[in-house]
Amino acid sequence: MGRIAVFASGAGSNFDAIERAIANGTLEAELVLVVCDRPSAEVIKKAEHAGIDVFQFAPKSYPDKQAFEKDIVQQLEQRHVDLVVLAGYMRLIGSTLLESYEGKIINIHPSLLPAFPGKDAIGQAIDAGVKVSGVTVHYVDEGMDTGPIIAQEAIVIQDTDSYDEVKKRIQSVEHTLYPQVISHVLKGALST
Repeated sequence: MGRIAVFASGAGSNFDAIERAIANGTLEAELVLVVCDRPSAEVIKKAEHAGIDVFQFAPKSYPDKQAFEKDIVQQLEQRHVDLVVLAGYMRLIGSTLLESYEGKIINIHPSLLPAFPGKDAIGQAIDAGVKVSGVTVHYVDEGMDTGPIIAQEAIVIQDTDSYDEVKKRIQSVEHTLYPQVISHVLKGALST
């Protein structure tokens, strides 16, 4: 069974979906750590309530990204993490983590990449007037949402849709697609 760490900076809706998928047996994995860079994030309370270890840190208390990423790598190695799963983690991953977990870090993004990378992809899609957007799961590299794509699923955007309606449909896709992709990636990672 694969051991995963979830990196999140906010409410943790994808954390919830992953945890549910593990509980109901659709994702054969053990969630062993949540890494969070915001001490007030809801995901911390959710993880603690579920009995999952949390490593929370204040990036500004470190001299640089390399320093806090060294601490993160140590936390991951202590728990024998097989796969790092970014779920609303609002930081670019640096070379320290990328080198230690090469090919073992994935991210979910609320657009059909390469369209609308970065922050507020849903707002970018609505502002651009596109009729189709969706969700992308990809491997993480040094760029912003530029790593190799693993899976995508589209949604239709109606002219009358509000931001919240589009976000709700995007999250519904995320919460189903991400656990499926994590399962697939873990099976590949564990068989190599």
